Amino acid sequence: MHPPAPHNLSSGPTNPRVSVVIPSRFASTRFPGKPLVDIGGQTMIERVYRQSAAARGISGVVVATDDDRIVQAVRAFGGDVVMTSAAHESGTDRIAEVARGLDADLIVNVQGDEPGLAPEAIEQAIAPLIDDPSILMGTLGAPLDEARDLANPHVVKVLVDGHGFALYFSRAAVPFRRQETALGTSVLQHVGLYVYRRTFLLELAALPRTPLEQSESLEQLRALEHGYRIKVTHTRYRSVSVDTPEDLEHVRRLAADGRLT
Repeated sequence: MHPPAPHNLSSGPTNPRVSVVIPSRFASTRFPGKPLVDIGGQTMIERVYRQSAAARGISGVVVATDDDRIVQAVRAFGGDVVMTSAAHESGTDRIAEVARGLDADLIVNVQGDEPGLAPEAIEQAIAPLIDDPSILMGTLGAPLDEARDLANPHVVKVLVDGHGFALYFSRAAVPFRRQETALGTSVLQHVGLYVYRRTFLLELAALPRTPLEQSESLEQLRALEHGYRIKVTHTRYRSVSVDTPEDLEHVRRLAADGRLT
């Protein structure tokens, strides 16, 4: 595949408008209805919304959903919400539908099942795209616990080059280690938060799904397979995802102990 044509690298606005879009589905194979579960007196979607709104530099936050129950829940706490098509196969496609109607330069995709995401993590992810107009897409990587997480398929690993760009994302224990050498910061735990230039997000969503994207079930691989780069910013903030009822009980304990951001 030939590399994509260069994008316009003009400096753009000094103070870009940044919108957070939170894709949220009621139907989940492993945990239906999880956006509306209670965590310390708030629904999970409200917690994610309020954490996102607390990040500095954010112009607005909107939930993108295909379920009226989530629409009603978001409106109940005064949040902004948009009903989207139910046909989307990924969060990228869902937020792109919303982004078409937003007056924003940068779009932040915050996962709706990470109630502990720190506002500072959002700020860290945005910073490289503000500083360098050539960066089209960014994400976060946290220190990896090799003994616990390397072989865990539920922990996505990101391999990073010497310039801080992603080489590959995988659920597998990568890289293969023929010799016992320290991985250092070349392999990180991926934190599933993305920042896109709005124009690039719309292009990305229009591209066909790719073989590795479908094999790993990792939508960010679509960008890499089509020849685009993803900037990975190191962060100490680790995501706490709720994928199962067991995860929910863990998060509730964190909230009760005051250890959930």
